[in-house]
Amino acid sequence: MESIQATKQRFGIIGNSATLNRAIEKAIQVSPTDISVLVTGESGVGKESIPKIIHQLSHRKHNKYIAVNCGAIPEGTIDSELFGHEKGAFTGATTSRSGYFEVADGGTIFLDEVGELPLTTQVRLLRVLENGEFIKVGSSKVQKTNVRIVAATNVNMFEAIKKEKFREDLYYRLSTVEINLPPLRERQEDIHLLFRKFASDFALKYKMPTIKLSDDAIQNLIKFRWSGNIRQLRNVAEQISVLEQNRAISADTLRGYLPSGNSNLPAVISNTKSESDFSSEREILYKVLFDMKADLNDLKKLTMELMKNGNAKDVQEDNQGLIEKIYGDNDTEENLEDLQVLAIPQKSENTKTYTAETNDKYHFAEEIEEEETLSLHDKELELIKKSLDRHSGKRKLAAEELGISERTLYRKIKQFDL
Repeated sequence: MESIQATKQRFGIIGNSATLNRAIEKAIQVSPTDISVLVTGESGVGKESIPKIIHQLSHRKHNKYIAVNCGAIPEGTIDSELFGHEKGAFTGATTSRSGYFEVADGGTIFLDEVGELPLTTQVRLLRVLENGEFIKVGSSKVQKTNVRIVAATNVNMFEAIKKEKFREDLYYRLSTVEINLPPLRERQEDIHLLFRKFASDFALKYKMPTIKLSDDAIQNLIKFRWSGNIRQLRNVAEQISVLEQNRAISADTLRGYLPSGNSNLPAVISNTKSESDFSSEREILYKVLFDMKADLNDLKKLTMELMKNGNAKDVQEDNQGLIEKIYGDNDTEENLEDLQVLAIPQKSENTKTYTAETNDKYHFAEEIEEEETLSLHDKELELIKKSLDRHSGKRKLAAEELGISERTLYRKIKQFDL
């Protein structure tokens, strides 16, 4: 069995982290078998190296190795690419075509981004994994193939299965052995080694002196998060190699090539929220219902005043603040006309008496206890508590946020015993 160090030298793999060595060790161990392998890891970590190791160290090394990027092939043609098609199978199929599984018979197929496969193709692939059989598009003849499948993905497969975007049975067939490659930020000891290798390669390619980093620049390089992993590190090394005249790279120069806000340093997250910050759409909906309930109660109160007094002008003077809250500050004359329409005569010789004292028909409007729809009572209490917490118990600010008067808020606090 080939050693880990010899394998890294043979395939040009740079790094000495324990997680990387373990991934290479697993690849070496499964190579002599025909076990299906699933390589997982973030985009740019170098997942394509593992299938090459597995193929070259297996008994299939003299047969074909085909790498297929499943995410780059349109959904309508993926079946034809993988399994082939017969003449006339679809528009444009003027001749028969052999698919990758037929061409790579006896060899290895690397299915990169296998998580992007359509569900219909996943069913076909499952059959190949189970018994080595497939059918060309437009054909009824079952064909056999002896292909080893190594797949790779940067998708969270359990999430994809949960969302029914990937078949669970196919996942377990592909991941007989799972090899995970760590992201670059978890291999900090390898970052500078990789950068030096890339800098040396680009110096040779572009026939120019090799760039060198200062100590401060090295620290910045290591602390950077590298969301794009090795691919991003390689691009940065190439940019600096080509664009910088001074081959000694300082920390300030390096920072000019690194995206801002992507440091691997601990982040300070503020726990404070803005005054009108509500954590969910449901909470916003309850706040709207709470506001509507408050407006309705105000309208009932104003209507009761009109029923008792029957004089719109007196009611307007006594309840000016309430009227402005309900109708707004503008169009006061129109509001007065509306109040006059709503006003009910207190007493007349030729009409019945409508006062609350003699006719209690509408008196229940103030006495009835409403049933709290959708637990509105609990949500109202919850919103008041949260608003008071956000404003450290300051009732005026809490009342403004909730859209009610300070007096109403005080009454609610007494009502809920807060």
